[in-house]
Amino acid sequence: MPVAVVILNYNGRKFLADFLPIVLKNTQDAAIYVADNGSSDDSLALLAADFPSVSVLSWAENLGYAGGYNFALGQIKADYFVLMNSDIAPRKNWLQPLVAYFKANPLVAAAQPFLLDFQKPAYFEYAGAAGGFWDSYGYPFCRGRLFDTLEKSEGQYTTSIVNWATGACLMVRAEVFHLVGGLDAYLFAHMEEIDLCWRMQRAGYSIAAVAESEVLHVGGGTLNKENPFKTYLNFRNNLILLYKNLEPSLRFKTIFIRMILDGIAGIKFLTEGKFSSFLAILKAHYGFYHYMFFVNNKQNLSPALQKNWVKSFDGSILNAYFLQGKKKFNQIKF
Repeated sequence: MPVAVVILNYNGRKFLADFLPIVLKNTQDAAIYVADNGSSDDSLALLAADFPSVSVLSWAENLGYAGGYNFALGQIKADYFVLMNSDIAPRKNWLQPLVAYFKANPLVAAAQPFLLDFQKPAYFEYAGAAGGFWDSYGYPFCRGRLFDTLEKSEGQYTTSIVNWATGACLMVRAEVFHLVGGLDAYLFAHMEEIDLCWRMQRAGYSIAAVAESEVLHVGGGTLNKENPFKTYLNFRNNLILLYKNLEPSLRFKTIFIRMILDGIAGIKFLTEGKFSSFLAILKAHYGFYHYMFFVNNKQNLSPALQKNWVKSFDGSILNAYFLQGKKKFNQIKF
């Protein structure tokens, strides 16, 4: 089986009912799986009644995005995996350009389609847009999306090598996915695809965004943007991925500055009356210290696979966006 499309589901009955028919209609030459991540709703009953052609994997506990996919993909044999959120509506012929790109580029380990907003399809969607990068302090951003500014998709971005591809719809070369150790289950959710892509590049592979493939994404289906747990995971996990993947000589200085910037963000939350978000940042820093000092089995790239340290945007996206007023990716000079 060359391609397996795997949809991780957690209490997402409505999304399955609305979007799985679109996935089935617009996806050819692939096996479709739903991996149920300990749902307590009637997702499994819906799948059995309305989607008998879809293969179902299920387990009792919510393992998070990372742990859930690791568990599911360990049971599936394929050359390529597509990790797809349940709120994705792929357009026609979305899969073929991805497969063709992988076959033509054997050192590409992961790639994404262009992500467009389900409600406003003319615009890129927040979660991955046209492929991602990070700045010198680890802040992620995308072609087509800087912070909350979403660009209209007008052909300004083409297929290209990027630094990270979105986990909302991520195609990976199965052999390399397993080679680098899969996703880091400790991260649970958020930033785990950036960590995976970073490790793949450290092992000598590349990441891409393929313009000829497009999907529509709702976004925020599991945790909305203002959820304190989401804030906690984003801030904690961003520090962890810097600790894991930065060149050792840059690690201390970068994380120290980043934590100061996190403190500034926390003060901003306080002035806006978002006390729960402020507390989430404090908990995230505590969680990072816990990881650093007390987690013995840190999942990382094997030293035998390490080939190069990875560079992305060496400036500050905060400075470019908030102080210099650069609201579009093409205004950023690498």
